[in-house]
Amino acid sequence: MVEDEAELASLIEYNLVRGGFDVKVLNGGGQTLRELEIWQPDLIVLDVMLPGQDGFDLCRQIRQTGKLARTPVVFLTARSDEVDRVLGLEIGGDDYMTKPFSPRELVARIKAHLRRQDTDAAPQAAFSMGPFRLDRAARRVYQGEKEIELTSTEFKLLEFFLTHPGTAWSREQLLREVWGEQHFVTPRTVDVHIRRLREQIEDKPDDPGFLVTVRGFGYRFEAG
Repeated sequence: MVEDEAELASLIEYNLVRGGFDVKVLNGGGQTLRELEIWQPDLIVLDVMLPGQDGFDLCRQIRQTGKLARTPVVFLTARSDEVDRVLGLEIGGDDYMTKPFSPRELVARIKAHLRRQDTDAAPQAAFSMGPFRLDRAARRVYQGEKEIELTSTEFKLLEFFLTHPGTAWSREQLLREVWGEQHFVTPRTVDVHIRRLREQIEDKPDDPGFLVTVRGFGYRFEAG
């Protein structure tokens, strides 16, 4: 957990420890990224308003760090504007909670993310679809010879599309199939992650050839 408010950090730590987690609390100083690399947590709870740099900048660095790139990030912040929530998701956050918040809900969300992480990491055979090759055991995706760097949520979403080509899916269906029991996410979350995936896999993200929009309904994956 990266949180500079000592009292709040103690409250969160208390509830996480009660929930069965080992917790490392960092105050967001200049060595935070290095300490995260050393610790290699299963999940990062990240405050946005930090001393020196904000949590958004730190998240960008996390997503560019090999050891942490696929680690789920849950933002915790007093900034509740939609533009901030969308920005948090666009730069690689997996979830976004606003203060004041319920510690029990935070613990529930963390457990949901980690259950998905355990499921995603189960060793299974690699398979190919069009120009894409997905290795579930290694949690790697290749487009031709190029490896695509994805967050855990992006990996799960692309995996779903690769295994269901040609079928149109509504945002609500994608939320149910990909996010599962995480009922706190919204259809807007799907749009944000689709946009991020398009930026990774499409030659022209504004004119996609793989992840196409089904107007008035949702999205469909075309293998090409």
